[in-house]
Amino acid sequence: MRQIDALKSPRFSQISTFARLPRCSDPSEGAVFVGVPFDDATTYRPGARFGPLGIRDGSRLLRPYNPFLEVYPFDELNACDGGDVDTVPGYTEDTLRATETLMDQVFRVTIPFLAGGDHSITLALLRSAHRAHGRVNLIHFDSHYDFWDSHWGKKYTHGTWLKRAIEEGLVGKVVQVGIRGSVYSHQDKDDGASLGITSLDVRKVKYQYQSVVETLNSLQGKVYISFDIDSVDPAFAPGTGTPEVGGMTSFEALEIIRSLKLDLIGFDVVEVAPPYDVSELTSMLAANLIYEAMSVVAKRRRR
Repeated sequence: MRQIDALKSPRFSQISTFARLPRCSDPSEGAVFVGVPFDDATTYRPGARFGPLGIRDGSRLLRPYNPFLEVYPFDELNACDGGDVDTVPGYTEDTLRATETLMDQVFRVTIPFLAGGDHSITLALLRSAHRAHGRVNLIHFDSHYDFWDSHWGKKYTHGTWLKRAIEEGLVGKVVQVGIRGSVYSHQDKDDGASLGITSLDVRKVKYQYQSVVETLNSLQGKVYISFDIDSVDPAFAPGTGTPEVGGMTSFEALEIIRSLKLDLIGFDVVEVAPPYDVSELTSMLAANLIYEAMSVVAKRRRR
């Protein structure tokens, strides 16, 4: 499985797939990129349904060799683009079921790299990961806690998925990175501790970076990573639905992913909303985060 050669076919040509990789109909062919274009569980600005399209276009500059991790991730993983989940606009729980139906097949045979969509989709992904791997540890990059019990009496939104995942016993240890911004009550912080979540706020990333990396790499066993693009400062990633000022830089985000030495079984980037993007900054960053995660997996496999 090889990329279209950019020295023979200009990057702005041909049908968009992730990193100009081949389309694959069988998930057993290799590591699979999958889009989940859904944003009806957002609580503020919509637009993340266009995330997979934007990320595919933002991935056109990705080249075969990663000089920081010294791997050819696409070749090592035999990577391909598996298309999108057929979501059900307006119906969150139906979309979660449709996502599970597809991803149950994928998780059993390979490592998926996914593009949302809003953060509600991660609940479906963790359900499928649990069926394939049992309870997994979770690294959650975000500016928000996402363990609220409900919004407007509704249990399934992009701000409640983590609470549901814990209630359903899908995850073991949970570490959050990049938390910041105002919350509804001081109780929110206490709720995280009662749920057993380790929350590393943005100050930890800025002033205790090495400690953050060490905490993440201390996780034993299988790990799933969910990366909400709003964990990055909107100066670097403006195209998102619930932006919070004062976040990580794009460099910090990429460096943390590059530094991981984990048994990674899945990775998603969510909340990329191209209608609010500027010069594809957010889409390109999301594509590069997926590239770095693929490279981490490829390097571990080589070892």
